[in-house]
Amino acid sequence: MKKTTPNSPESPDVPSVDTVDLFKPSEVIERTVAARLRNPGRSDPVSHVFTIIPNVDTESLLCHACETLASLNVMSTDLACELEGPRRNVALAIQQLAVLGELLVNRALDNLDLPEGLPSNSQR
Repeated sequence: MKKTTPNSPESPDVPSVDTVDLFKPSEVIERTVAARLRNPGRSDPVSHVFTIIPNVDTESLLCHACETLASLNVMSTDLACELEGPRRNVALAIQQLAVLGELLVNRALDNLDLPEGLPSNSQR
């Protein structure tokens, strides 16, 4: 006996993955950005999901940023090893940006507070 399904697997209302334009922002994003541009003083509700405690010292923030970028570096390198072609190149570009960010944060940490008696980079 053949069973008929009331709903076909492909609904005409839902676009297939092949037809979705990933470079075109969704209507929700466009509305959110437009509202933010009209009223820049309005708080962004999404920004309250992840917060940083007030009065955290700059060195701690930079140390955590450095660790985050190092983790991103490892994850994007692992991902690039599993990919081929243009997708691999994108993953490697992300990895290179993570390394660049990590280098910048490390330099900022170096410049932040040099121990007494050590010359700064500009004096070398």
